[in-house]
Amino acid sequence: MLSERENYIRNATFNYPEWIPTQIYISDATWDYLRYDLEDVIIRHPILFPNFEKGFRNYDNYDFGPAYTKGQPFTDAWGCIWETSINGLEGVVINQPLDDWDDLDGYMFPDANMQADRYLRDWDDEQRKMRSLQKAGKPAIAYTPHGFLFLRLEYLRGFENLMIDIAVKEPKLGDLIKKITQHNKVIVDHYLNMGIDVMYFAEDLGTQASTVISPTDLKNLIFPEYKALMKPCKDKGVLVAMHSDGRIIDIIDDLINLGIDIINPQDLCNGIENLAKHVKGKACIQLDIDRQKVIPFGTQKEIHELIEEEVKTLGDIKGGLEFVVGIYPPTSPENINALFTALEKYRRFWWK
Repeated sequence: MLSERENYIRNATFNYPEWIPTQIYISDATWDYLRYDLEDVIIRHPILFPNFEKGFRNYDNYDFGPAYTKGQPFTDAWGCIWETSINGLEGVVINQPLDDWDDLDGYMFPDANMQADRYLRDWDDEQRKMRSLQKAGKPAIAYTPHGFLFLRLEYLRGFENLMIDIAVKEPKLGDLIKKITQHNKVIVDHYLNMGIDVMYFAEDLGTQASTVISPTDLKNLIFPEYKALMKPCKDKGVLVAMHSDGRIIDIIDDLINLGIDIINPQDLCNGIENLAKHVKGKACIQLDIDRQKVIPFGTQKEIHELIEEEVKTLGDIKGGLEFVVGIYPPTSPENINALFTALEKYRRFWWK
């Protein structure tokens, strides 16, 4: 059997993997909501959770961390104040550090050599982690902060300000974008020197119905910066992955043309057939399984049918399909179990 790392790379490069890779992220809010009932579900799925042990968490004394703890506003390295009303769910930015453009010249950008968004950097320790992953047979995947460029503009300027900046073609916006790109380049360069397998760029470009701003504005303002950050990865043979929530089908061809190897779209808001038409065979589809309708509120039969449809429509014996699963309240233990059962059933569909 292939190692997890070998299988992941084969799948991403259409080189006949042995199973469909699946990454499962259970929010701390879900753990806090379901607790031992969730443990009872997970212990039944050793294929997906081979090392899980019951009783691993002290639910009554759990530290949800910065920006995830109710009633504890957190100021990040950029001066953004994050606040959440639910333990275990990331908060929102409640201020605008660059509300006034006159503040840009004196604004202190974080030093990416020393500061991450929410903690101090230790690049030597990060390199040890990447090497440890590869030694254990797992892919070494490095991540930018979520919201590394487009959302960073929103965090710093505020949504309404940013929309006006784009509409009136504010010249200082270009200066801010370049400085954020320089910050991100430091992060990317550090990771590329570690011999990683995948460089993962993460932010959100879509709403439920369309991109947040027009495809033309994205292509003019944002995509050249993406290309500047992604090209060094391609030059070093590192796979490039990109995440975006929301409907991005109108720009997905442009994203692939930037050199993205693995693209992470949400399933239902983009359309399974649309993804088959625009992405299948061109880039690996890291499919973000619905977390708004079918999984939390559907029947177990509907959950099974959704996974079956996605595998049969987007999968291939050559690879090119993987799943990302995010579990959030109020998803029931029964629906979580149904989802995990379907993922296990179809993970080797093309190879049975």
